[in-house]
Amino acid sequence: MSYPNLFSPYTHGDLSVPHRIALAPLTRNRAVGTVPGPLNAEYYAQRASAAILVTEGTQPAADGQGYLDTPGLHSDEQQAGWKLVADAVAEAGDGKLVVQLMHCGRVAHSFYTGEQPVAPSAIAAAGEVFTPEGMKPYEEPRELPTDELARIRDAYVDAARRARAAGAYGVELHAANGYLLHQFLASGTNQRTDGYGTDVAGRVRFVVEVVKAVVAEIGERHVGIRVSPGHQFNDMSEADARETYDALYAELAALDLLYVHVLDTSSIVGYDVLEQARKAYPGTLMVNEGFTQEWDVDGADALIADGKADLVAYGRRFLANPDLPARLEAGAELNEPDDSTFYQGGPKGYTDYPTLANA
Repeated sequence: MSYPNLFSPYTHGDLSVPHRIALAPLTRNRAVGTVPGPLNAEYYAQRASAAILVTEGTQPAADGQGYLDTPGLHSDEQQAGWKLVADAVAEAGDGKLVVQLMHCGRVAHSFYTGEQPVAPSAIAAAGEVFTPEGMKPYEEPRELPTDELARIRDAYVDAARRARAAGAYGVELHAANGYLLHQFLASGTNQRTDGYGTDVAGRVRFVVEVVKAVVAEIGERHVGIRVSPGHQFNDMSEADARETYDALYAELAALDLLYVHVLDTSSIVGYDVLEQARKAYPGTLMVNEGFTQEWDVDGADALIADGKADLVAYGRRFLANPDLPARLEAGAELNEPDDSTFYQGGPKGYTDYPTLANA
C-alpha cells in the first residue's frame, strides 16, 4: 500500500527533506556523565533516515538536569560529544540532527545538580524522581528573581551556539511536558507578578524572549519549539490553554522558525490543538500523538493529506525500528519496543534492534 503524502518531499526555506517522518525526542539515559559518546553516536546514526532527528532532552545548563545520564550542552566536553553524534549522523544519512534543549526547572533535582532547583515560582511538583539512591520526592524550587532570567535565557543561547558548532542542523526548545519553559507558560506553576506572570501575556513573555534570543544567535530557520497545550505530565495545570497558545503562536508567527512541534493533547484540553496550531502558525508544523500512542501509517498520511501537519514524529516505533521509514514504506513488520530497556543503560534495547537488512 502506498502513502504518497507521508513519503512526499517537503521543502520550506532552507529545509528540504525526502519524506515527512521525524524521530521524536526520547530520553534514553545513556549519556554517561552527561557527555554523549560512541554508543550515542551509533544510536542516532542508525536512525539517520529520519527526515529530522530530534534528540533526547539535553540540559543547556548544569542546574537543568533532572535525570540520570541525560546529556548536557554547556561544556566543551559535551560539545565534542555532540560533534561525535553529528558527524556519525551526517556520514550515515541525510537526516537533519536537531538537539532538543530541555531545562527541567522545578523537576530538576539536587542529587544531580548539587543545588536547589529553579522555577518561575516556588511551587513544588507532586511525585518523585528516580536516582541511583532510590526514588526521591521533588524538591521545592527557588523562584528565579527577575534579574536572573537573563542567565537562563543566555544558557539556551550558548547551548544553541554549541549545537551548531558541533554540526547539528538546529535546536528544539522544549516548552512542553512540564519542563522549565512550560512552567512559565502554565498558570499552575507561574504565579509571578513581575511582568513574567499574572496573565497570558506575562506567562508567554519569557518563552518568547528565549526564542528570539536563540534566533538572533543561530537564525530562525534553525530553531524549533515543542509545546503540549494543557498537558498534565509533571503535575502541570493550565487553566486557559487555548488563550495561552493563541498568544504564543501569535508571537511565533512573526518568525519563520524551523518548525513548531505540537503534542496532540486534544483529549485533555477538549479542543483540537492541531487545528489551533495550524490556523495560528503559518510555518512548518510537526505533530506527535503522545507518549504511548502513535498514529498508524494511514492516520499519519491523512494528516499530511488534509494539511493538518507537515511532519509526523514517531517515538517508540523509531526506537525499536532504526529503519522505520523504509519499513513503513514497504509495509514490513515492525519490531516491538522492549520497555524494560528504555532507561537501563548500555546497548541492549538501544543499538541492537534489527533493521530489515539484518533481520
